[in-house]
Amino acid sequence: MYQVTAVCVVLMVLIVLIIQVTIEQNRAYETSMHSFSMINSRLEENEIELGIIQEEYKQTCLYNAEVIASIIEDDPEMLQGTSALRELAVLLEVDEIHIFDETGCIFAGTHPEYYNYTFDSGDQMSFFRPMLEDKTLKLVQEITPNTAEGKLMQYSAIWSDNGRYIVQVGMEPVNVEKVTEKNEISYIFSTFKFNAEADFYDIDATSGEIIGSTNLDSIGCNVEELGIDFDRVKNDSDGFHARINDTFSFCVFKQEGSSYYGRVVSAVKLYERVPTSVLLLSACLVTISFLLAHVVLKRMNTLVVDEIHGVNKQLNKIAHGDFNEIIETRSSLELSELSDYINVMLKNILNHNIKMSYVLNKTDLLIGIYEYNNSMNQVQFTETVPQILSMEPEKVESIAGNIEEFQLFVKGILSNPVEDESSVYQVEKKYIKLEEIVNGDDVFGVVMDVTAEVLRRKEIEIERDIDVLTGLYNRRGLDAKLEMLFAEPEKLRKYAMIMIDADGLKILNDTYGHECGDVYLKKIAAIIHNFGIRESIASRQGGDEFILFLYDYDSEDELIHTIETLQYIQSNSSARIREDLSVPLEFSMGYCYTAEDENYLQMIKEADKMMYQNKLKRRENTNPK
Repeated sequence: MYQVTAVCVVLMVLIVLIIQVTIEQNRAYETSMHSFSMINSRLEENEIELGIIQEEYKQTCLYNAEVIASIIEDDPEMLQGTSALRELAVLLEVDEIHIFDETGCIFAGTHPEYYNYTFDSGDQMSFFRPMLEDKTLKLVQEITPNTAEGKLMQYSAIWSDNGRYIVQVGMEPVNVEKVTEKNEISYIFSTFKFNAEADFYDIDATSGEIIGSTNLDSIGCNVEELGIDFDRVKNDSDGFHARINDTFSFCVFKQEGSSYYGRVVSAVKLYERVPTSVLLLSACLVTISFLLAHVVLKRMNTLVVDEIHGVNKQLNKIAHGDFNEIIETRSSLELSELSDYINVMLKNILNHNIKMSYVLNKTDLLIGIYEYNNSMNQVQFTETVPQILSMEPEKVESIAGNIEEFQLFVKGILSNPVEDESSVYQVEKKYIKLEEIVNGDDVFGVVMDVTAEVLRRKEIEIERDIDVLTGLYNRRGLDAKLEMLFAEPEKLRKYAMIMIDADGLKILNDTYGHECGDVYLKKIAAIIHNFGIRESIASRQGGDEFILFLYDYDSEDELIHTIETLQYIQSNSSARIREDLSVPLEFSMGYCYTAEDENYLQMIKEADKMMYQNKLKRRENTNPK
């Protein structure tokens, strides 16, 4: 009897050993896939940040050039030496100021060593040559090595208002370079503190060269030199073992674009839990098996049998998710040891959520994990889940012990998806990414607080579709709104397209300056913003052109009355463009009514044609022969 029991125990231990090894390998694979996903997410976020910083730097460089040009025009004596210009450069935090004459030759600036350089002095300088032909140009050059020293600079240039010279400003792109460094794979790898036991690699998919790694000594080497078969990198997507630098390791690789991301962990580290788990289980199996054999052979009394039955009941509770159950039995040494082992195992399981929360809190994202199955009586989740889902303590307590209530709670979240976002849902004022993996009865869920990311994307969309000067839609924003409206014609009802062109803007700019011209345009924008008694969309098409689209009117008479109101404003308004100056606010306009057989682009063309006729007529009335 004891011999048969021993053989069964050995076979079970071998099976458990194989299962434990497989579990650890699967865990290593899942950790690797999660890490690779985080790498890609980080790269995408850094790419967006880099684009915003680059655009802001361009605008700052151009603004500085405009300010410097204005200051020099007020004080032309600054061009007689370098000291005043250098003080101005320090004040505005720019690195270089160069003044070009009308032939494109530097004759003044902060760096005398660059005098007599021209737009023909190199590829970098030639970028600004078109300004010699068109004095209205304002150019900002991409970050590029300068002609004299080859150092990276951002240059912008504008003509002075009097058109006698060109002001060029150069700034070293320090902030842009810092953000660019954050987008390098080696920097991304360095942020993975929670994966300190593993090495990460970025391998060129064609040559096998290591182009990035947490193991800095391996960068520039071929993957074969480390002891990794490159063919296995390409083909063994589930992971494989290899001896790397004399260390037996487990490797997981995944192709991402033109590279393979890899995560390598030593076998000793990977399987460090296996001996303890197998030993613990072996001890449990041996104890239980020999106790049962002893019961059969020696007819153990019912007290022991009852104790075993009690332990089984407690184990059943544990199997159904009640990990707070404590097993206490002291009827025999073997059962006492068993209960101690099981309690230690339960304590480790309970600590698992705490450890997971600790690890996840080390990342930049707020991530939570939950899991349950139909055989469990409660839901297991990390401490970050209630924080992410804005759950009150009472709610947490009731949901944790009721799987059905938790499922209804998740269903409520899934009923409020965010448009144009994948697996993102709105919970109160937060944006939450929630994904579940269902494997039979087992449900594994991951929740992330992506509020900052979603709000950043929405802010970018607003900046893309709104005209900066007037706050109205720009051309892109108008097209998007009209395209959606005309896709649902039942919302349009009676509608009209109105083209508006500001009269006398050029004269106003030439006489009083562009700042006054901008105020004039803002006044017109204020008139047409939310104009009319029904729905409307107002946009600035560029320059002095505006479009006003009126819709959802009950009748054409109602539309005509609204347009007549605008026509009255057209000839009976004034605009205060300075505290001491008011001018007539005048604009030409053309319009067309509901046209079921036309699209909005045709209506814009027709309204533009009518506006042009109106402008000619107004000129004839103003300047009769």
